[in-house]
Amino acid sequence: MKNNKNKGDWGEELAVGFLREKGYDILETNWCFLKLEIDIIAQIGDILVFVEVKTRYNEEHGDPEDGVTLKKQRFLIKAANYYIKEKDLESESRFDIVTVLKENNKTIVKHLPDAFYPIAK
Repeated sequence: MKNNKNKGDWGEELAVGFLREKGYDILETNWCFLKLEIDIIAQIGDILVFVEVKTRYNEEHGDPEDGVTLKKQRFLIKAANYYIKEKDLESESRFDIVTVLKENNKTIVKHLPDAFYPIAK
């Protein structure tokens, strides 16, 4: 991969395919609100799922999901709230993380449903 953008795009493509195989309908990819981006917005049954994808080539800096910091979670929650308002939705929603780890010529995709929850201030 040439750069982080290419790596991220590659990981997101794998995540979309992985979720589709698990029965998710992909509603949006790379959906933006202001400068905030949600990698994947999907639906499974009646549940709206906001998915953050983290791709890494090794675990030198910890597990990929560790890259979804509290600050990143807040951004995702803010963008998801806007999406729900914009589309006038009332369905249940949740936040998932999909990690893509490529190491030693092996690619591992991991899905973490309900990875974090919005917290009232």
